[in-house]
Amino acid sequence: MSEPEAVNDVSVVGPDGGELIVLGAARMRILEDGGTTAHRLGVGEITLPPHASGPPQHRHAEHDEGFYVVSGTARFVVGDTSHDAPAGSFVMVPPGAPHTFANPGDEPLVLLNTFTPDLYVQYFRDLRAVIEAGRELTPEATAEVMSRYATVPATDFS
Repeated sequence: MSEPEAVNDVSVVGPDGGELIVLGAARMRILEDGGTTAHRLGVGEITLPPHASGPPQHRHAEHDEGFYVVSGTARFVVGDTSHDAPAGSFVMVPPGAPHTFANPGDEPLVLLNTFTPDLYVQYFRDLRAVIEAGRELTPEATAEVMSRYATVPATDFS
């Protein structure tokens, strides 16, 4: 008689749980760092204050990125095109697509953010390390950290 298979551990993250990463005015709360999903999926919650911009427009080469707008309205810029996405909207960005996001509104923006696979979770930890080292989070510093994760700034939209 064979032994029963081990039951996989389930991750439950409460409203005050997760790993909080503060990046200036932006907050990223890591809800799943890939440890439960064998690195197939990472999930975070991004909060941007009113009238705040996100990262420089960029492209990922090795992962898909999803955004579900929990509250507020996000403005996604994809190449030269802007899309306003109110609460309840979902945006999926495949590898190679240039993108960024911002909060143009008067209320905080909350996004549920997915990474498939999870490699980009470490990007946020690395940004935090830049700040903790006393360095400013300039576009150049951000681009250097992005480059560690097969991600580059996007300026050519052809």
